[in-house]
Amino acid sequence: MQIEWGDKEKNFETLEREMQKLHPLTDLVVLPEMFSTGFQTGDKESIRPLAERNTGNTIDRLKNLASRYNMGIAGTFIADSGGSLYNRAFLIEPGGDETFADKRHLFTFAGEQKSFSHGYHRLAVRFRGWNIAMVVCYDIRFPVWCRNVDLEYDVLLAVANWPVARIDAWNKLLPARAIENLAYVCGVDCKGTDDHGFEYDGSSHIYDFKGKEIGTALPGPDAVYATLSKDKLDRFRAKFGAWQDADKFKLLDE
Repeated sequence: MQIEWGDKEKNFETLEREMQKLHPLTDLVVLPEMFSTGFQTGDKESIRPLAERNTGNTIDRLKNLASRYNMGIAGTFIADSGGSLYNRAFLIEPGGDETFADKRHLFTFAGEQKSFSHGYHRLAVRFRGWNIAMVVCYDIRFPVWCRNVDLEYDVLLAVANWPVARIDAWNKLLPARAIENLAYVCGVDCKGTDDHGFEYDGSSHIYDFKGKEIGTALPGPDAVYATLSKDKLDRFRAKFGAWQDADKFKLLDE
């Protein structure tokens, strides 16, 4: 998705136009991190006008699109909750159900922690027979946070504003997370140039549980498609049970 930094209406126009072009049998649409504003850092009060509550216009419009096209929609937006700002992940279902979780690892290199508060829980939801987890951009660098303990998830979504300057890391981390967690991984980046002059090239990929890229670009929208097989995933996990030998651990909520 081509993002215009700070311009919600322009970005929604792009989203609505592209969704019209999607294959009608699409189940889940995954958008980049902060799809409606682009990645924002800096003075907290200058960002606050872009923030909304879960009951705001952004989520209402996403619910409308999900219902109209009978597709789930996942991504993140800037949320205001109790005066604190969050980089909030969402998965909106066609029937109106919604699941939220906040980004855990804030990107200190860009000062994200000065503007946003971090979350404590990874997004987890069951949608159309699939257990789905979601992490946000910098989270993908931390394998413990992404760990698929006892096969909690079948699909890991990773949404990002990951610049060209560091894109090699993104392109390597995604298949690594797929291999080590015996799960499909869908990584979605954006296109555009942010307010600091960083460029984004839209590097988006879908990997299977062996780390093989299965995403395909088809004529129409600026999107990558893949059809996932629960049967193939289950058979591979039964045959190669590395998940049963994983280390046991607990995360501390600090």
